[in-house]
Amino acid sequence: MDKAIANIPAAALIRKAIGLCEQIPYSLIALAARVFPAAVFWQSGQTKLDGWQVSDNAVYLFREEYRLPLVDPAIAAHLAAFAEHFFPILLVLGLATRFAALALLVMTLVIEIFVYPDAWPTHGTWAACFLILIARGAGAWSLDHLIKVRNNSNSSS
Repeated sequence: MDKAIANIPAAALIRKAIGLCEQIPYSLIALAARVFPAAVFWQSGQTKLDGWQVSDNAVYLFREEYRLPLVDPAIAAHLAAFAEHFFPILLVLGLATRFAALALLVMTLVIEIFVYPDAWPTHGTWAACFLILIARGAGAWSLDHLIKVRNNSNSSS
């Protein structure tokens, strides 16, 4: 039966399509997994600022809507604003990528558990990107890769 199916023209097209998909470079996948979630977190961080300061509105949201346990709302607003700017910069640059992805994965889990538990499809998408980066790294189009290549060439000299 398998030989009969293998001879169908559609099966050849499917094999060809799969072959083309397998040619997508990991570096492109990693770049997308770095840049797109980074943009979401960066934009969220921007909403917490009023100039160079954390806005009163951000503190209000942490006090009244987000209500994280065990963390003062003003401290939480400042930490979130920092994290939503610092870690996305690292991701876009591909610098300390696994660390940045882990930090944003933890932040995503906090948001999912304590703030917006019904937003799990969105949070799951972010988590999938972060897990790819944690498991496989930033890819060749990153500062992490350049540092690794440079360290390897220095150690072999």
